[in-house]
Amino acid sequence: MTVREAPAAPATTAVPATGKRPRRTGFAILGGQVLLVAAVLAVVQQAVDSGRVKRIYLASPTEVLAAYPALFTEQNLLGNLLLTLGEAAAGASLALVFGVATGVWMGLSRNAGTFLNPFVAALMAVPKVTIIPLLTLYLGIGAGHKIVIVFLFCYFLFVYNTIAGIKQVSADHLKVARSFGASRAQLIRKVVLPSATTSIVAAIKVETGTALVAALFAEITASKGGLGNLLNRAVGVYDTASVFALVLFTTVLSALIISGVGLLERRVLLRWKHS
Repeated sequence: MTVREAPAAPATTAVPATGKRPRRTGFAILGGQVLLVAAVLAVVQQAVDSGRVKRIYLASPTEVLAAYPALFTEQNLLGNLLLTLGEAAAGASLALVFGVATGVWMGLSRNAGTFLNPFVAALMAVPKVTIIPLLTLYLGIGAGHKIVIVFLFCYFLFVYNTIAGIKQVSADHLKVARSFGASRAQLIRKVVLPSATTSIVAAIKVETGTALVAALFAEITASKGGLGNLLNRAVGVYDTASVFALVLFTTVLSALIISGVGLLERRVLLRWKHS
């Protein structure tokens, strides 16, 4: 009696993915987001126009859009925007330089880290809102007042993110660099900072939005100009449409700045890290 072997199953060839499904999914998600925003705007428009919500509490989308011409022509929105961006950029840049320098010092020197860490942690724990009146008393209401406030809001994250990045530096890389006679400055520039780039860039992404919010907060507290000053004046006269227009303008601006930082990270910083 002979046993016949079962015929082998025909080989199946894998069908290469065409990429259409992920693309369709992306379009579906985008369409859903657009529909959700449109539905919310329609509900708000109907609620305000019908009188169910008073205009002093909420402005309709059409009223918000109608507020922009007056903001640009009568309130000098662009000039105030440049003032706020200058204050935010100056404070954040100083925080980046001094924060990274402090983080490198504390991360590379155990004695410096042990000595400075309690003081840095204590200063970070101080509520920034409580010292703004004192800063106004010391510095007045000029640009220096806003720059210092932005610096205080941004400095500490740069310090601790830099320290976290330095802890990820490979000991083998440091040994190889030292074996080739690299100086301490070369170690920092060629090994330490490139290895800590990811952590520093993460801090930059967070602090770009934080710097703008800090500048706005400082301007709302006491200022002669800037977006925060415009917000303060609009709230003072119950101009709800202008308030929402300025909030929307600031939100879009923050999103664009954060997107720009992400583009800078992909095009420049990460290339420098791997170079």
